[in-house]
Amino acid sequence: MSLPLMEMFYTLQGEGYHTGRAAFFIRLGGCDVGCVWCDVKESWNAGTHPVVEESKIVKEALKHPSRFAVITGGEPCMYDLTTLTGMLKKSGFETALETSGAYPITGTFDWVCVSPKKFKSPLIESLSKADELKCIVFNQSDFQWAEENAKQVSQPCRFFLQPEYSVLNKILPFMIDFVKQHPKWRISLQSHKTMNIP
Repeated sequence: MSLPLMEMFYTLQGEGYHTGRAAFFIRLGGCDVGCVWCDVKESWNAGTHPVVEESKIVKEALKHPSRFAVITGGEPCMYDLTTLTGMLKKSGFETALETSGAYPITGTFDWVCVSPKKFKSPLIESLSKADELKCIVFNQSDFQWAEENAKQVSQPCRFFLQPEYSVLNKILPFMIDFVKQHPKWRISLQSHKTMNIP
């Protein structure tokens, strides 16, 4: 089994619930969600990335001391992740997923972060598996979008609002006020950009 691989790298998780945690990132190529503010648009076209055997991905992950692997994209759920996550689990990894929720979730995950996008709405079945709901805030109308998605989560879940980086200073005051009024939400910042790491 093989998957289109844009990149894999060892770093710290920069956002959301696991911020600051050492992690091996597996970024798959291919995405049709089309966020206009996406900061990895080079991931969209799967055909521009090499197809790599899952065993080689796991072998590379094992070179690093952390046993926390994050599968991201692109949109990783465009692919069947059963084999990759099975191999990672067998090798002692805790597995995490970052997805828009626009496709069914396959594979075995210890942590699922769903970051729904207006450009392609998430599936209810994907939201129901979310351990973490992370909504990107570009303008004030996104608060209502976040609340609508939060209503669809069917298991204990952490709720995060994350400012789109290009409007950080503009939108952050509104986010602070919103969280003070709706304390189930927390603010997530892209700390990896502050730390200047991948």
